[in-house]
Amino acid sequence: MPSLRLDQLASRHVGPVSLEIAAGECVCLRGASGSGKSVLLRAIADLDPHGGEAFLDDHACSAMPAPQWRRQVALVMAESQWWAAQVGEHFAHGLRPEWLERLGLAADAAQWEVARCSTGERQRLALLRTLMLQPAVLLLDEPTGNLDADSTRRVEALLRDYQADSGCAVLWVSHDEAQAARVAHRQFVLDGGQLREQAEQ
Repeated sequence: MPSLRLDQLASRHVGPVSLEIAAGECVCLRGASGSGKSVLLRAIADLDPHGGEAFLDDHACSAMPAPQWRRQVALVMAESQWWAAQVGEHFAHGLRPEWLERLGLAADAAQWEVARCSTGERQRLALLRTLMLQPAVLLLDEPTGNLDADSTRRVEALLRDYQADSGCAVLWVSHDEAQAARVAHRQFVLDGGQLREQAEQ
């Protein structure tokens, strides 16, 4: 799996940001509300206009078709998007039953109507939808923000195993200091549009 490298990436009030996340590494990003954490993730995912450049190893975002980049550098947003009535319609290659079980979701989740899913169920299903694409980089925007403690532990464990198995690089936005301490190899705070690395405790 490749590393993710940001070279003077800037969007709106964020940046320029330079950062490298190695294959298999998890970097956590915290910051005050409105500091631009989601703005940065959207720029990395090439969803918003930005200056600077992002690289998968030596492959520049600007040299790659946007859909190809977004399959490899996948953003899981706090509020997921759903475009069909039934959950299963969003999973072209099916749902892995063992992953459903690990996240505390029923085996028949593919038959559920999206409108009847709770916010937490939609959040876990959106994460599974992304993992099924086997991305090289995961950009996670508060992936457990709507979950209880048990579901949060389940998500953290699945992501830890996926990362260990695939070598995926992860940039994880979390407001939870305890969670960041559990999952991250390194931690940064976004303040005034700039990253500041947090010293190890």
